[in-house]
Amino acid sequence: MPDATKVLVVAQPAAAAAFAKDVNRRRYVIRTAGSGAEALNGHRDVDLIVLGLELPDIDGLEVCRSIRAEGGTAIIAWAGQGDELERILALKAGADDCITAACGWREFVARVEAVMRRVRARPAVPETISLPPLRLDRVTRDVRLRDQGIDVTSKEFDLLYTLAANAGKVVSRRELMTTVWGDQWATTSRTIDTHVSSLRAKLGCGQWIVTVRGVGYQFGRGCDEPAATADGVASRRSSG
Repeated sequence: MPDATKVLVVAQPAAAAAFAKDVNRRRYVIRTAGSGAEALNGHRDVDLIVLGLELPDIDGLEVCRSIRAEGGTAIIAWAGQGDELERILALKAGADDCITAACGWREFVARVEAVMRRVRARPAVPETISLPPLRLDRVTRDVRLRDQGIDVTSKEFDLLYTLAANAGKVVSRRELMTTVWGDQWATTSRTIDTHVSSLRAKLGCGQWIVTVRGVGYQFGRGCDEPAATADGVASRRSSG
């Protein structure tokens, strides 16, 4: 028999308790979180998050974006009486699906099963990426170059991690904006250029992030370093 699905229900306490009581009718292991901060601190060991968008401390969409930036945990946004726009924003923030108060129990179970099938088919997102001498830790959001810590902002980390996870590939500007900034697509993508320039300065070498004109960016190599791939295997390539 398959292991029970571990579910974190994130909502204001009364709503979370009522929802968890219903969910317990099936073979789920339920935990609740009454705030966005509690969810951000306690979501890493669950299979699925049912995320209420109306939280007492942090906007639910921001919580969704933060959790999605860390990895591939399944997220079903719970929009309550939410209108179409709220559901669209939840999906753009990284939710795998979105339900409202009108969602019946059988429909909810079917949606959970569908989301879990998709999530289990995803490639695993590594917690750490080691591309010597650069190392990124997705859990602690730590960047180390030659064992020295590099101070980066949240968006800088997400940008660098996305490029490193796709080492050897060109990542388009649109994909970077969608992955790192979610629904916050800027009127100008100069936002990316600003963050890339900052990262190059902090890493001490512009060759860590290569501009592919008209397309996007590619994870490169540090000055005089071998070219890297996402599994950490390095190979030489010409600087031309």
